[in-house]
Amino acid sequence: MLQLLKTPIGRLRIIGFLEGISLIVLIFIAVPVKYWGGEPALVKLIGPIHGLLFTLFVLVTLSVAVTYRWKFSETSWKVLVACMIPFGTFYIDKTILAREQAVRENRANE
Repeated sequence: MLQLLKTPIGRLRIIGFLEGISLIVLIFIAVPVKYWGGEPALVKLIGPIHGLLFTLFVLVTLSVAVTYRWKFSETSWKVLVACMIPFGTFYIDKTILAREQAVRENRANE
């Protein structure tokens, strides 16, 4: 886990994981409790946390895209769209970010 904090892509992966968890909690727990249980407190708590993580994810994605010169048409848009879909950040982490990080680490070790 500490290894992830050392690279921009690692930090993006951590933020993506947290953003994905917050979206799932918001959509599948907090919103049903609000509308079926009549209790909006959980949405009021989780909503701003998710909003902050979402904004942070977008900003860090753009920063990583500029740092590593990702082509928007190939990589950046996929990562940005993923944060709007439940479980999307987990999919992108596995299919793009983990591979990208591995490639960067291999290049650094050569």
